[in-house]
Amino acid sequence: MKRYPLLALALMLVVFVSAQKLYTYPIGVQTYTFRNHFPKGVEKTLDLIKELGFTEIETSGANGVTNADFKKLCDARGISIPSTGAEFGELVKDPQVVVERAKTFGAKFVMCAWIPHKNSAFSLEDAKNAINVFNAAGKILKENGLTLCYHDHGYEFHAYEDGTLLDYMIKNTDPKYVSFEMDVLWTMHGGGADMPITLLKKYPGRFKLLHVKDLKKGVVGDLSGGTPAENDVAVGQGQGNWKEIIKLAKKNGVVHCFIEDESNIEVQNIPLSIAYLKKL
Repeated sequence: MKRYPLLALALMLVVFVSAQKLYTYPIGVQTYTFRNHFPKGVEKTLDLIKELGFTEIETSGANGVTNADFKKLCDARGISIPSTGAEFGELVKDPQVVVERAKTFGAKFVMCAWIPHKNSAFSLEDAKNAINVFNAAGKILKENGLTLCYHDHGYEFHAYEDGTLLDYMIKNTDPKYVSFEMDVLWTMHGGGADMPITLLKKYPGRFKLLHVKDLKKGVVGDLSGGTPAENDVAVGQGQGNWKEIIKLAKKNGVVHCFIEDESNIEVQNIPLSIAYLKKL
């Protein structure tokens, strides 16, 4: 009889430890991480993705394989596709093409990762044009059960009024039709190491997706939207305050997180990133 209190205590400790686990998202990846692998074999690359422990991906498919066949290959490996990509031009020209691709994959989210702009200087006019495009396309996607998310890329942090052009875009896109995907590396590169936390606090509910990507310590960013591959490091080894970022992401509406590694040592980095997240 004396052992039962000890058993109860042990069970309470298990529950307590489980309750303290911070990173509870499925382990997901943006397939751009494997851009150098897919040309060597789609099935082989998907096998690698599965072996690394990923159960969901964000993808636009792969060359040489139809979207329907790509979906079947993922299904066979227990990999889901909650989010897919769309080029800005597609959203301008024919959002219905984007809708059909997303439905083929079974995705619920569509992300756009780049707004064309001249002379590498993103302007107020670029922001206004993007707002109009996103509001219009986002409405069509919403009518088809999809959520459009704009993925920031660091060049949107030009100062404007009492904030930045990204603030202007968030405030002027219709939240019924347009959400956002925060790329943590690019947010830090363009806005500073504290910017991911600032935005998640400032705009609860607007960020639905997160690219889990870390910026090398000591790197001072800029508004170019570009940085050398070696500045992309394993999650937890860079400037990101990941404990606070993930805590706020869970609290303020982020639904899916995708590791993205743009380094040239992605297969080395990914296990380190996954291990770090699981320890949070």
